[in-house]
Amino acid sequence: MGKYDDIINIKRPVSKNHQPMPIENRAAQFMPFAALTGYDDAVAETARYTEEKIELTEEKKAEINEKLSDLELKLRDGERVVTVTFFVPDELKSGGEYVTREVRVKRIDTYKGTLVLSDKTEIWINDILSLLILKSII
Repeated sequence: MGKYDDIINIKRPVSKNHQPMPIENRAAQFMPFAALTGYDDAVAETARYTEEKIELTEEKKAEINEKLSDLELKLRDGERVVTVTFFVPDELKSGGEYVTREVRVKRIDTYKGTLVLSDKTEIWINDILSLLILKSII
């Protein structure tokens, strides 16, 4: 005679007061316990790659300044569409990323040192890596 022969064929007890738990919820009971909440997020943040800002040569700075002067003259006829590559600093750690966008420039704010876009956002001139003037907006 086996050790569990007396109970092997007995039906599982069912509560009269409670519905059986759905299988999806039962599975959640056996998920690993996260003792360090936020640890996975911290590891992912540390692993996230950011670029360092490129230090422009004097020649590159002069090229961008020339294009900005040309843009400033063309802005007298109205907004201009330009393709600009600029550095966006990361909010959480050192470095950032370079972004290339086609934008509508409304004006150049020489006092603040920014390009003012038609949607009122600004791009710092010192963060510009390249600039290409495309067309005017009528």
